[in-house]
Amino acid sequence: MTGNLATWIIAALAVSGVIVRPWRVPEFAWAVAGAVALAASGLLPWRDAIFAVGKGTDVYLFLAGMMLLSELARREGLFDFLAAYAVNHARGSASRLFLLTYAIGTVVTVFMSNDATAVVLTPAVYAAARHARAHPLPYLFVCAFIANAASFVLPISNPANLVIFGAQMPPLRQWIALFALPSILAIAATYAVHRFLHRGALTEAIHGEIALPRLSRAGAMAGYGIVVVAIVLLVASFLGMSLGLPTFVATSAVTACVLIDKRESPWAALKGVSWGVLALVAGLFVLVQGLEHSGAVHALSAWLRSVSELSPHGAIWDVGIVTAFACNLVNNLPLGLIAGSVMNSMPTSAAHANALLQGAITIGIDLGPNLSVTGSLATILWLSAIRREGEHVSAGQFLRLGMIVMPVALLSAMAGLLLAAWL
Repeated sequence: MTGNLATWIIAALAVSGVIVRPWRVPEFAWAVAGAVALAASGLLPWRDAIFAVGKGTDVYLFLAGMMLLSELARREGLFDFLAAYAVNHARGSASRLFLLTYAIGTVVTVFMSNDATAVVLTPAVYAAARHARAHPLPYLFVCAFIANAASFVLPISNPANLVIFGAQMPPLRQWIALFALPSILAIAATYAVHRFLHRGALTEAIHGEIALPRLSRAGAMAGYGIVVVAIVLLVASFLGMSLGLPTFVATSAVTACVLIDKRESPWAALKGVSWGVLALVAGLFVLVQGLEHSGAVHALSAWLRSVSELSPHGAIWDVGIVTAFACNLVNNLPLGLIAGSVMNSMPTSAAHANALLQGAITIGIDLGPNLSVTGSLATILWLSAIRREGEHVSAGQFLRLGMIVMPVALLSAMAGLLLAAWL
């Protein structure tokens, strides 16, 4: 019992470090330190720790590929071009600019993951808002909230989806059948509430036209490459393949084509990628393995089975809502890893009920982080991005907005999940 308590304390401290970042120590350092502490103290055997790191191979390949593609698009000015395009097509209407920004953020999230929206699109949207002489915060909030609201449209829209399902990732057709309606409702509800809450700022006149940045040949190639990668991933998902290797191969090929065309060394692009994210995920895998070793995952699995047997449909609501709020206490990536371990331990005899529970967990983990700045890695990255631009959003300011936006979208998505299952 003492060993289990020590494991829980180490895991809690490590996750707290990831969320709070004391002394500005990078997130990955806290996760890695916690993982090393578990193994070095004997609370988790080294063999199990190494095995846990290896379980994340598919996630590492997916993240590496998407970060590389995002960095390539950023370097070649693709996102700046899209943001300026939105300003010009808003034709002096703040409401229209808000809608276009939301639409671009949705597309980027769906096909390039929520982290790309937070890291790469946010600075471009800020620059576009400033050029349009508009108050930037409504448009910056769009980047944060759509990064989570649209993150379960496809399996590739959020790395958390990969850790929830792991090797049990459903084929694309099954994924769309389950999540299409909840995604549409979540995206629409998030837009409607934001549009209402920011209605005052969106009545102001904005500058109608800015100089459209020249999109280079390499930038156009990056854009076409994104389309190609999206098609590859859709095919891989449709065939039921793991997404990590296809992502890495396709994005590497696109990057190579662009760099060869420019006769440019790959080192600059590689240097711009946040490789610490991979160490962060590896450390979290080890921490979750430690929790599984301590029996915590087994206890959660037993609770989930008892709740689902007592009230199958009620369990879906309970699990989705509890998961959504829990994300904001421990961050959605470690919670996704725990949820994946719990679902793997569930009996396979009730496949349909398990699929609905997994769907509720996915919605909670992907959408729940819209409550607070601590909910997801994407939101933390977004906060860092706007601070670099000189904008400041306090945790309380985000929470006041999230307390209205997130529950409406969550309840809409959960209702959509049950309706999709019934249909």
